[in-house]
Amino acid sequence: MANNSIKQYTPEITEAFKPEVLEVIRNSIAPTANDQEFLLFAHKAASYGLDPFKNEIFFIKYGNTARIQFAAEAYLSKARTQEGFQPPDTQMVHENDEFKIAMNKETREMEVVQHEIGFPRGKIIGAYSIAYRDGHRPVTVIMDIEEISHMFTGQNKDNWNKWTADMFGKHVQQRALKKQYGLEFEDETITHGEPESSIPEYKPQDRKDVTPNQEIIDAPKQAKKEDKPLTPTEKARAEMNRKFDILGIKGTDAKADYIAKNAPDLAGKTPTLAQLTGFNELLDMHIEMQAAQVAEADSLD
Repeated sequence: MANNSIKQYTPEITEAFKPEVLEVIRNSIAPTANDQEFLLFAHKAASYGLDPFKNEIFFIKYGNTARIQFAAEAYLSKARTQEGFQPPDTQMVHENDEFKIAMNKETREMEVVQHEIGFPRGKIIGAYSIAYRDGHRPVTVIMDIEEISHMFTGQNKDNWNKWTADMFGKHVQQRALKKQYGLEFEDETITHGEPESSIPEYKPQDRKDVTPNQEIIDAPKQAKKEDKPLTPTEKARAEMNRKFDILGIKGTDAKADYIAKNAPDLAGKTPTLAQLTGFNELLDMHIEMQAAQVAEADSLD
């Protein structure tokens, strides 16, 4: 469990979260945060009315750098609290859809004038989101898939290729909500004496046996066709290394640093299948956080 020595929280925090809820957030959502970092994280969540358990706000830490990140869901959650809120209409446009847009002569804004679908719909070629609000003109954001083509080859390409409709939909919806409701969230980066992108080097005396026999970090050698199939534990290790690649964590030292900082209980030990499974879930969470950060950064371009 996290060592919580915070004596007093801000009024916003105490109003938004009960003590027992804060304890769960500290131990499950931000276990690597120090007191200063957790206080800032909890304060931002409380001030914006965001729920860490619903993945609306994330805490992630690499080495001496901590980040507080806002997910695409944060925009929808905050928009719901605004006067005149109406649910947005977000749709994918496929190559076989009947789809037309035109400029409204009165508002001089592009609007969707026709969207009819049939089956088979074909590949996704675009998306749009219409953010409605009582007493305000609808805000429509329309995007061709070519505008986000870099997402399919970038750092978060696995999620974009596997969950194209969800990722594209959140991306375009976030832009529409931002314009309609004037929403603006700023990620917070906290560094402690080192550049944001640096990964602190471990001295030999610091590393000790973080990676004995390379049990955790090294992927299992692929069995030859004539050999027996990989065991569940070997498969879990291979999956772990695949997720390290997605996160851009490469090399023994970088992986050892990640393990030491985010899963110290595994350092110096040969992990069980259950521990590897749990560690893979932690990696999944950080991949999700990374996806949220990329989507947020791109939406502000």
